[in-house]
Amino acid sequence: MKSLKKLALSAVVASMAATAGFAADIKIGFIDPLSGPFAATGTNGLDQFHYAADALINDKGGLLGGQTVEVIGFDNKISPKESLIQLQVAIDQGVRYIVQGNSSGVANALTDAINKHNKRNPDSQVLFLNYAAVDPALTNDKCNFWHFRLDANADMKMDALTDVIAANEAIKKVYIIGQDYSFGKAVAAAAVKNLSAKNAEIEIVGNELHPIGKVKDFTPYARKIVASGADAVITGNWGSDMLGLGKAIIENGFEGPIYTYYAAGSGITAAFGEGGKGSIRLIAEGEVNPPPSEEAVAYYNGFLKRFPDGNIDMPRISNTVAILAKAIEQAGTATDVVAVAKALEGMEFDSMWGTKIKIRAEDHQAIQNLHVGVHTNEGVTFGYDGSDFGILTEKTVEMAGMDSPTTCKMKRP
Repeated sequence: MKSLKKLALSAVVASMAATAGFAADIKIGFIDPLSGPFAATGTNGLDQFHYAADALINDKGGLLGGQTVEVIGFDNKISPKESLIQLQVAIDQGVRYIVQGNSSGVANALTDAINKHNKRNPDSQVLFLNYAAVDPALTNDKCNFWHFRLDANADMKMDALTDVIAANEAIKKVYIIGQDYSFGKAVAAAAVKNLSAKNAEIEIVGNELHPIGKVKDFTPYARKIVASGADAVITGNWGSDMLGLGKAIIENGFEGPIYTYYAAGSGITAAFGEGGKGSIRLIAEGEVNPPPSEEAVAYYNGFLKRFPDGNIDMPRISNTVAILAKAIEQAGTATDVVAVAKALEGMEFDSMWGTKIKIRAEDHQAIQNLHVGVHTNEGVTFGYDGSDFGILTEKTVEMAGMDSPTTCKMKRP
């Protein structure tokens, strides 16, 4: 108990320092890792939220006639328990909008806690805008009124990825590997299900999970993959686990495609460099290369001017901020989050990143275009990590998962 109180006190002090001298009208709490092995991913995400809030809202006069928006970072150290401490700290500071994306384990803890908090505390209710945690359960059996997902879920992404894999006649054997938690398991299950349904001739020659954030040397895993004779690898790994696994696979002589969810930005692209060219594939929302609009080009250049070492590797972050802003304006309030949530339900939004986004009312899942891209330095307008390498779109799936079923039975206030 003493340690939890100490952690909470430290977080309060850090947040007070972060907010000193600036009193925003609308506060967004960013709860993600800002220290430890996934700090680079979290920090770059926070930078993207800061820029989006200023470029899309504050620099244009604010919301509701001039109300400003502030994004406050809360370091959860990728721990569900720490995330719940930070959630309470954020609520106590007047935050009414929580954004989080790294780790579905954290997202599951937050959505349960927010659901319970809102039932018990109608005067301080909060909304949870999930920008990257893609466990399908969050918009199925575990859905609730207060949770919205702005990223495609793992099933939607795997459906698009396996369309590409199943159509590649050179792929006869596939190895599946991922982090041992809810998201890694969801990716593996979806890969097996989709590959079996789309191409019965493809053999799954490996399917294993490894501890998240604890493997220092992926060489033993890479050697098993090479020895299996696999033509392609599928992994949902992210952060340092993605970089470590990918580099080990390539350095041990694997020459086939490695299909991923998060192998770009946050230092990963520069680290792969020439070695990952033509090998790393990525499924993602938001098209960066080629840029789909002049607005996107101007936005990205503005971001680089403020954060020259950063990347817009998650265009869904600017979508999240812009969609929330639209909902607040439509609801006519930022304090009544029930009204804002109802404005979000069924909302349609035209993204600068080349897609329409529809928030499905029945499960609060965003429907949008998904792209499969390749790691390369050819045809790239915006490289990542200060390098010439980026992700170039090879295939687009329009409004992916639009007709996908949901088991969500949402109770509305």
